[in-house]
Amino acid sequence: MSTKTIEKRDLSVGALAVTVVLWASAFVGIRDAADSFSAGPLSLGRLVVAALVLTVLSRPWRHRLPSGRPFLLLVLAGVTWFGAYNVALNAGEQQVDAGTAALVVTVGPILIALFAGVLLKEGFPKPLLIGIAVAASGVVLISLSTRDESAVDTASTTGVLLCLAAAVLYAVGALAQKPTLTVVTPVMSVWLMCVVGAVVCLPYLPALVRELGNASTADIVWLVYLGVFPTAIGFSTWSYALKRLSAGQVASATYLVPAVATLISWVMLDEVPAALAFVGGALCLVGVAITRYRKRTGPAAGSPDPAGSSTRSG
Repeated sequence: MSTKTIEKRDLSVGALAVTVVLWASAFVGIRDAADSFSAGPLSLGRLVVAALVLTVLSRPWRHRLPSGRPFLLLVLAGVTWFGAYNVALNAGEQQVDAGTAALVVTVGPILIALFAGVLLKEGFPKPLLIGIAVAASGVVLISLSTRDESAVDTASTTGVLLCLAAAVLYAVGALAQKPTLTVVTPVMSVWLMCVVGAVVCLPYLPALVRELGNASTADIVWLVYLGVFPTAIGFSTWSYALKRLSAGQVASATYLVPAVATLISWVMLDEVPAALAFVGGALCLVGVAITRYRKRTGPAAGSPDPAGSSTRSG
C-alpha cells in the first residue's frame, strides 16, 4: 500500500471520527433546543443555516448540477433524510432523552440492508434475518424502558416510535445518496439535499419566525450550531468518507454515536437512558453486528469483505 493511499485512508478515518462526534452532539442539541423550538421550525432553522454555510463551502455555481437519475435520487434523499428525518427525530426527542434517541436510530444500518434486499435484489441471508429479529427485540425493550421509574420525565413510547420512523427515513436517504457519489462531489451532494430538505420544511416558516422571537439566546445558539456543525460539516465529512470507504465500514463507525451522545447528554443535560434502554440498545448493536457477518471461505480469509467492496464508490 502506497504512502498516498495510506494518507487518503487516514483522512477518511479522520472524517468519520469528526462525523461521529458532531452527530452525537446533534442529539444533545436537539434535546436542549426543544425548550424553545418545536420539531418543524427547528428542522427548518437548522437546514437554512446549513444551506447558507454549504453554499459558501461548495460554491454550487462553479459546479454542474446532476441530472437524470442522480438528481432524482438526491431529491429523494433530501426529502426523506434532511426533511422528514429531522422533523421526526426532533419530535421524538421532545419525548425521549438524547441517548435513547441515538440508540433507536442505530438500527438504521439494518434497515439499509433490509431495503437493499428488496430494492437492489440483494436477498435476505440468514444473518440479516437473525440480526433484524435481535435488533427488533432491542427496540421493544427500549420502548418498555420509557415506563421505568429511572426514565426521564418526558419519556414515552410515542417518542421511541418517532425515533424509529426517523431511522427508516435515514435508511431510505442514505441508500438513495450512495450511488450518486460517483458523479457528484460530497459537499455538492449534501448542499443539494440540504436545500431540498429546507424547501420541504418551508411550511414551518411562520412558526419559526414566531419561536425565534421568544427563544432564549442559548437555544438560538444551539439552532445555529446544529446547522453549521452536525449538518453542514458533519454530513460533508460523512459523505467524504462514504465515497472512499465501503458502506459497511462507514456504518460500523456510526455505531459509536449512541455512546458518545449518551456521554455528552450526561455531562451537559444530566440525562441518561433508563437501564432497560441500555440493554435494548446493546441488543440493537448486536443485531447490527450480526447482519454484517460474512462467512469466510477458502484461503482468502484475510481479504476485504466482498460485500463491503461492492459498495465502494471509488
